[in-house]
Amino acid sequence: MADRVKRDSKQKAPSSPGDARRDRWRKHRIARRAEFVEAALKALDEHGPELGMEDVAAAAGVTKPVLYRHFEDKADLYVALGQRGTELLFERLMPAINAELAPVPRIRMALNAFFTVIEEHPNLYRLLARNSFADKPVDADVVAEDKEVIATALTALLGDYMRMFNMDSGAAEPWAYGIVGMVQNTGEWWLDKRTMSRDSVVEYLTQIIWAAIDGLSRQHGVTIDPDQPLEANKVVKLAHVRTEKTGEGS
Repeated sequence: MADRVKRDSKQKAPSSPGDARRDRWRKHRIARRAEFVEAALKALDEHGPELGMEDVAAAAGVTKPVLYRHFEDKADLYVALGQRGTELLFERLMPAINAELAPVPRIRMALNAFFTVIEEHPNLYRLLARNSFADKPVDADVVAEDKEVIATALTALLGDYMRMFNMDSGAAEPWAYGIVGMVQNTGEWWLDKRTMSRDSVVEYLTQIIWAAIDGLSRQHGVTIDPDQPLEANKVVKLAHVRTEKTGEGS
């Protein structure tokens, strides 16, 4: 009997009803905040990057005081929009980058993922890429952060392939940053000018990137068939974590 008491005393105490209520309330706040971010995306489509909190509240069907229970200020909303923008981009980009395709179709698919996202959410990209947001946090540059993460992942991917072909992988990092910078700058130009279709700009960039890869590989005596999958499908993972605030209120 004594042993039974000792064993029972070592068992973890069950969660109290108060813990369960707090957990449900936390999940409710997270879900509610996510709803407001989606409303902010809709407001962005209508009002552009200069949207106000009143525009977001109207799109969400609530008053500004309710909105401020979930966001400390406009800067907090900016960070939340940045988080959502990153999610939208990576949800499309990761499957494309890691697709088991031939080199050129794989490049094309990754580029199409990026241009599809900025085409669907042009004002979100403009908001995050430019310094026009009046209350933007001083240390918040979502596009620069994402660029760094993507370039780092692309460096690893290119380096793996270059080593596979016995090439100097030291070029992987400048190549990666050059490619990411070119794609980003072209994306901003394309959103402003729209002088060609998304398919056209994706195809032009695909050919430019492949020409560089093909040219360098041939210099090292390596010939890669652009339309045949490589023997090894190297993959990458994007590690991008931002702290999510839940806010208070209902």
